[in-house]
Amino acid sequence: MQLCLFVMKPMARPRATKPPMERLESGRLNRYIARAGVCSRRKADHLIENGQVQVNGQKIYEFWYQVDKGDEVRVNGKIISPREFLYVLLNKPKDTITTAKDERGRKTVLDLVKMDGGTKGLFPVGRLDRNTTGVLFLTTDGDLGHRLMHPSFQIPKQYTARTKEPVRPDQLDQLRRGIMLEDGPAAFDRIIYTQPNNPFEIGIELHEGRNRQIRRMFAALDHKIVALERISYAGLTTRRLRRGRWRQLNKKEIRKLHRLIGRQ
Repeated sequence: MQLCLFVMKPMARPRATKPPMERLESGRLNRYIARAGVCSRRKADHLIENGQVQVNGQKIYEFWYQVDKGDEVRVNGKIISPREFLYVLLNKPKDTITTAKDERGRKTVLDLVKMDGGTKGLFPVGRLDRNTTGVLFLTTDGDLGHRLMHPSFQIPKQYTARTKEPVRPDQLDQLRRGIMLEDGPAAFDRIIYTQPNNPFEIGIELHEGRNRQIRRMFAALDHKIVALERISYAGLTTRRLRRGRWRQLNKKEIRKLHRLIGRQ
């Protein structure tokens, strides 16, 4: 299915300052632990509070403790060191599971990403169901990933959907106003026809991330989606990136993601 990016009015973004260039060898203790790939900064706070972190042989209980270059940091007795984060954009194909590992042995998005040095700690930010295609962001930066998924940041996601039956204008209005699902009310931020006089091709923007939300909302109106593609996530698109292929983000794209979450 050939789909094109439709234009939508941008949503308001949290105001933030440009993140400073931080040396990997120094900085706050919780961020140092996160950069080492141990866990997110939030979980690092718990490790520190529980006395599981030592700096130069001394237990540290303050997450804001400043680590200097040359300090020895241990978590549960194991020496850790920071590393560069990975930021990956994948054009997800159909019949692929959005998880790092599948217990049933099915093909996952991590099976598609092959790089020198491996992909340890890489995880998908948010989920696309098995047969939804398009933009998927993966990273080893746990703090960034979890913030992007948090509803308070209202990260915009855009999709194009093709339905089996034509969708009437009054049904678009109903989906825009909101409908009741089994897990509560749900609404799209914006929904339009992507092409004039084509009621089968629908453009959608939302910031929520409930499981199979788009398909369930259409199903509530007795509509079946036969093809669904995410064409934008947090401003990232798959332009010039073929289905099933991936690339690392450039510095400009990474800075933009940092600004979206207000990272200092």
